[in-house]
Amino acid sequence: MSEFTEGSEQNGQAVHSEAVDAVSEILKTSRTIAVVGLSNKPQRPSHGVSRYMQSAGYRIIPVNPLETEVLGEKAYAKLEDIPERVDLVDIFRRSDAVPAIVDAAIRVGARGVWMQEGVVHPEAAEKARRAGMFVIMNTCILKEHIKRFRLPQ
Repeated sequence: MSEFTEGSEQNGQAVHSEAVDAVSEILKTSRTIAVVGLSNKPQRPSHGVSRYMQSAGYRIIPVNPLETEVLGEKAYAKLEDIPERVDLVDIFRRSDAVPAIVDAAIRVGARGVWMQEGVVHPEAAEKARRAGMFVIMNTCILKEHIKRFRLPQ
């Protein structure tokens, strides 16, 4: 699976419908999302996106060594500290932090990694794909969820 931006071109190639279907499938089948870099500050994108995903029924697990609790959930310093299965790892960190996060996601057996807008690391994405993981890069999970499953107001 490759990264994409729906409705446009990626790396000079048109987006294929199977990529779009794969995003719907991962969003439908994931229940637990570990959010690396989730902040307790409401003005931060990680907070707003995670609050939305939580309201959509996902279990959000904060991963941030500087937090103890975010959005009513216990925060963990690293992915390996989470005592339950994680379906998806959502990354709100600088791109240079992605390789270590992908390695941790592979170790904990996550099904996929989602790199938010502005987070790009092709080599780490390829490593995750080779490990059998679903990978999205440089794309907002909230925006993709709204496109497919808009919550009632």
